[in-house]
Amino acid sequence: MTRPADPDLRALPLPRPESFLYEERERVGVITLTRPDRFNALTFQVYRELTDLFTVIDRRAHAEGGARALVLQGAGRAFCAGGDVDDIITRLFERDAEGLLRFTRMTGELIHAMRRCKLPIVASVKRVAAGAGAVMALASDLRVMGKSSFFAFLFPQVGLSGADMGASWLLPRVVGLGHASEILLLGDRVPADRCAQIGLATQVVDDEPDRDAVDRAAFALAKRVADGPHFAARMTKTMLQQELDMDFTAAIEAEAQAQAVCMQHPDFAEADQARQQKRAPSWR
Repeated sequence: MTRPADPDLRALPLPRPESFLYEERERVGVITLTRPDRFNALTFQVYRELTDLFTVIDRRAHAEGGARALVLQGAGRAFCAGGDVDDIITRLFERDAEGLLRFTRMTGELIHAMRRCKLPIVASVKRVAAGAGAVMALASDLRVMGKSSFFAFLFPQVGLSGADMGASWLLPRVVGLGHASEILLLGDRVPADRCAQIGLATQVVDDEPDRDAVDRAAFALAKRVADGPHFAARMTKTMLQQELDMDFTAAIEAEAQAQAVCMQHPDFAEADQARQQKRAPSWR
């Protein structure tokens, strides 16, 4: 359940990542993967630092004055091509069973931190979201894709289970079991037009010749969320995640309690006053 705002949380420092960039603009936190020469492939360090960042942002979500939504994007031509072959894949062959399990648990911790983070996340999918990059985009709340972009849950093509980093839990809930089974069993590319058809893409934009149009559209979508009632948006994401594991009766009761909390928040009264005065609401 979402907690009231705590001004003391403003003092909680954000991590200073070395492997990517983080900045806040217009109440939107922008996370930029910065290995464009490798299609922003992930390293062990990127995994750890991203997990730390999402964890702290979640703890700061109730603070006044901070980010109200997030964009996850990649520098250069691509979003993320998955785990780096040199930094991760080849080094996995040096690990024993316990070491491999430590790695796979670490990758899952990132996705768990993204889903647990109360701020809505918009993924800007330029060109390719493959492997772990595809799961990160999937774990985001909204996904903006360029027309030339594609997802590739390519784990089966390298002899691994398609059920990786929570993909087999998340994907059926986004696109349905039938589509998820096809995508995760075959590992084929899923182009942007099909992603839009099955609900994997929230928005598809023209990215030729200007591929940065995808980043701009993702930021605009995140800003729409950030400009809205933040308490309500946090509550909505929290309930969407929590209710995935509830039966219908429990979900109805959880929503009743959540909505009663929202009705006590000043934003609810402000929306009604703004309606009566025929003006835009001024959200807390």
